[in-house]
Amino acid sequence: MFVRPTNPISHRLARIAFILATVGSLIVAVSGPLHRFLGLDIEAVIAVFRYGFYLTVAGIALGLGTMLPARPGDRRRGFVAAFLAIVIGAAGAWVPLHWFLEAQHRPAINDITTDTASPPPLVATAQLRRGAPNPPAYPKDNAAIQRAAFPDIEPVILAVPPAEAFKRVERVATALGWEIVARVPADGRLEAIATSPWFGFRDDIVVRIRPQGPGSRIDIRSKSRIGEADLGGNAERVRTFIARLKAEI
Repeated sequence: MFVRPTNPISHRLARIAFILATVGSLIVAVSGPLHRFLGLDIEAVIAVFRYGFYLTVAGIALGLGTMLPARPGDRRRGFVAAFLAIVIGAAGAWVPLHWFLEAQHRPAINDITTDTASPPPLVATAQLRRGAPNPPAYPKDNAAIQRAAFPDIEPVILAVPPAEAFKRVERVATALGWEIVARVPADGRLEAIATSPWFGFRDDIVVRIRPQGPGSRIDIRSKSRIGEADLGGNAERVRTFIARLKAEI
């Protein structure tokens, strides 16, 4: 009976693949907390995130290359290491790859509003944005880009007076877990901050309530403090708010 000889080099390479994939995945995972909890500069965090992704890809590639030579059942366990490198590497590479693919078909904007002609201004949150790369003003070129990319984002009209509409807005904002930083019923304005769970990125939100006939018109604006593109995050936040507000009784 012919027995295929073992290949110790393949087994060693499979273990290296496992180490690369594991280390790369850990680096990707900790890059967010490094910024959110330790305050590491965002440029440095992005570099850490990127190189973690590169390591996971290297681990996957090496795992694929050594999986066949390190056959199943061999006592050196190279096949298991190669298989785990592929699985762990794929898990670690998924988020960076997903973000990259999202960036390919999302517009490079970071400021979304239901009123592109007269967007609600940031007032209280504008003071909290000091030092943020993105200024609080609404970019002039945003309107046409947003209308083309997100034509469904429109103001909400409620058949209730502004005072009642303000209460509903506040309930929805609280239910969504936003940090409310300003409540000004007299101006029909509520401002809040939404913080992403992984990287701790902060986006500023302002909701404006105005009377319209016997009811109220509600406009919302959500703007990122950093980043040229938000990968659709602000648009999704606005959509979620609108859906919840319409469902509010």
